[in-house]
Amino acid sequence: MSSSPAAGNPTSQRRIAFATIIGTTIEWYDFFIYATSAGLVFAQLFFQPAGEDVALLLSLATVGISFLFRPLGAFLAGHFGDIIGRRTMLVSTLVLMGAATTLIGVLPAFAQIGIAAPILLLLLRILQGLSAGGEWGGAVLMAVEHAPANRRGRAGSWPQLGVPLGFLLASGMTALMTGVISPGEEYLQWGWRVPFLVSVVLIVVGFVIRRSVEESPVFTEMAERGKQTHAPIVALFKHHWPLVVLAALVFVGNSTLGYMTTGGFLNNYAIAEQHLDTTAVLVAAVVAAVVWFFSTLLAGVLADAIGRRNTFLIGFGLQAVVVFPIFWLVDTGGLPGLYAALFLISTGLGLTYGPLAAWYSEIFPASMRFSGVSVTYAIGAVLGGAFAPMISQMLLDATGTTVAVSCYLLLTTLLGAVATLCLRDRTGIPLGPDHEAEQASGATVFAPREADDDLAEKR
Repeated sequence: MSSSPAAGNPTSQRRIAFATIIGTTIEWYDFFIYATSAGLVFAQLFFQPAGEDVALLLSLATVGISFLFRPLGAFLAGHFGDIIGRRTMLVSTLVLMGAATTLIGVLPAFAQIGIAAPILLLLLRILQGLSAGGEWGGAVLMAVEHAPANRRGRAGSWPQLGVPLGFLLASGMTALMTGVISPGEEYLQWGWRVPFLVSVVLIVVGFVIRRSVEESPVFTEMAERGKQTHAPIVALFKHHWPLVVLAALVFVGNSTLGYMTTGGFLNNYAIAEQHLDTTAVLVAAVVAAVVWFFSTLLAGVLADAIGRRNTFLIGFGLQAVVVFPIFWLVDTGGLPGLYAALFLISTGLGLTYGPLAAWYSEIFPASMRFSGVSVTYAIGAVLGGAFAPMISQMLLDATGTTVAVSCYLLLTTLLGAVATLCLRDRTGIPLGPDHEAEQASGATVFAPREADDDLAEKR
């Protein structure tokens, strides 16, 4: 593959980093503002006839149901991203997410339009799910495929940083509304809508920034040579379905614990069960997002220094150690305990999230890479994070203790660690279309050892 102009150009690298971070931050702000509101508002305004406990479960379920549509979004974005380009799909998913988020901000509640309110809310959440399913793959490929081989871990962490930043922005905006601008009943009456409506401004900014970035050099080269696969999804599952499953399970280990915070469960637990102040809990979530940001950044550096797989294993080891103490800290330590729990969670999350973009990009062949990373990420999100808040709430309701929740988190963490051990580290593998045969072999430990040895020699 001809080297990317951006690979040796610091200015271009900064522009790509800025575009991927800003765009992904906006995209995930939109996604997380819903999850934050699900535990605080939607149960009361859209599902109240079901009763308090059932309404909360239904509200949390809408967070998870949208995940079921993320694979469809990944299929569509992956298909067209491998055929017409990464940048086009990045812009399209951003606009779709912004439109859905803004419409939620003007949606009448159950008291105004009855059963139509939760139905429309669910439909708009599904559109968010479709957008989120397609956005991530395009963002990481724009970052990784533009980067020099020895800096892909760091470059891949750029779009990953958009997730904690989006969570920070969503939590901070909600805390501002609940604690300053519209406290108490005013938040339920109108204040919750403001963070959704702010999305209009953010989408315009993101659209302009993403339109300014050049297309990925890998896709440009494939397009010039006419090497696009006409049915990338079909080829992906025909030849690489075991790889898709294993890589998805890696993300399950991260996303299940991740959605304890971003999905609203831990926040709601601290507020409802431990009676901590809502705004104080949201501020703690903002601090947690800052920790998550820096641990993700550190993970990108570590991924280039010690490899993707080793970084993941360190992160999963930390996650396994903290899944029981986090609830003990919240139960006995009050607000300081919540801060400590969120610090532990966020550190482990960063170490198992920062290297994901580079590793996913290096295990799939160029002609189906957008489809591979998008679909794999979406499947991992469905199996891991989709219903994690709801499952955790059901376990808590059924057992009356968080021990069952911790066991659930430990199981998914160990599952992610085992899947990690089943994949090979592919640091530095050429990403261009001329190396398709190398890219298509040796990604799992079950592949012939000769394929892996040949790859190592060529590198």
